Amino acid sequence: MSGIVMEQQAMRDAFGEELLAIALSDARVYALDGDLANSTKIDKVASQLPERLLQMGIAEQNMIGVAAGLASVGLQPWAATFAAFLTKRSLDQIQVVVAQPKMDVKLIGAYSGLLNGCAGKTHQATEDVSIMRSLAYMTVLAPGDTTELRAMMRWANAYDGPVYIRVARDPVGAIVGEDYRYEHGKGVRLKEGSDLTIVTSGTQTHRSLQAAKELEAEGISAAVLHLPSIKPLDAEAIVEAAQRTGAILTTEEHTVIGGLGSAVAEVLVEHCPVPMLRLGVQDINIQSGSNNELLERYGLSVDSVKQKAKQLLGRK
Repeated sequence: MSGIVMEQQAMRDAFGEELLAIALSDARVYALDGDLANSTKIDKVASQLPERLLQMGIAEQNMIGVAAGLASVGLQPWAATFAAFLTKRSLDQIQVVVAQPKMDVKLIGAYSGLLNGCAGKTHQATEDVSIMRSLAYMTVLAPGDTTELRAMMRWANAYDGPVYIRVARDPVGAIVGEDYRYEHGKGVRLKEGSDLTIVTSGTQTHRSLQAAKELEAEGISAAVLHLPSIKPLDAEAIVEAAQRTGAILTTEEHTVIGGLGSAVAEVLVEHCPVPMLRLGVQDINIQSGSNNELLERYGLSVDSVKQKAKQLLGRK
């Protein structure tokens, strides 16, 4: 991880601060908590607007029902809890009362991916993108850093419809500048290259960038395409990358089944088949451990990305 500029602020803290700012500027906004406010940092809303933080308790299904009810009378609820609980315990409610009627509900999956502070596999969410992108009318977003998260939240506040945003627990590597503007459904080319393109999203993007820089020093030119919007997906950018470099490596802090890699493969098989490999969590349950231990064990470290890139070039 050497060479990566780490942001000083945890992504969850940025989420809490930005939601408070949005709520202060928009009287429609209510925060709904599943008894994890001090972990998700949604409790920052209560610091100035206590009447607009609704404590739902450990009852995620009920929280989604309340959120749908608030949206039905013109309010904009932001429901936050751990991604593992949100996308699995309350999936039926999300489908029936939020996604199907296209309710203006913002769903925040906190502690997403592998790195959740040693809470273990019951609290890890490596299937949430697969689940949420399968729902009709659901927008699925995965910010790469806190600047992008804040811009994405402002977009979501202006958008009328259901949105799922993946939020990480810890600080992540900065990938965009302070002048960044989120363009919905558009990919971001973070690095040019000619030998292959690394297509990535969310928290895995900064590791992919570092891997690409280290590959450059070894004579391998790797482009990096960041996809903050997983649904809708920037198919045009994916096809352009495939045509330009002739090989695609996807990497994500998520299972390889149904996530970003699957979404990219769906585009390529229909429009521009090229050699492709998917790097992510395999069909297994995850153990508990430190961030670096988990990244190494499950093949998502900088070195793992580099090794997979070299394997892909062998196929090209």
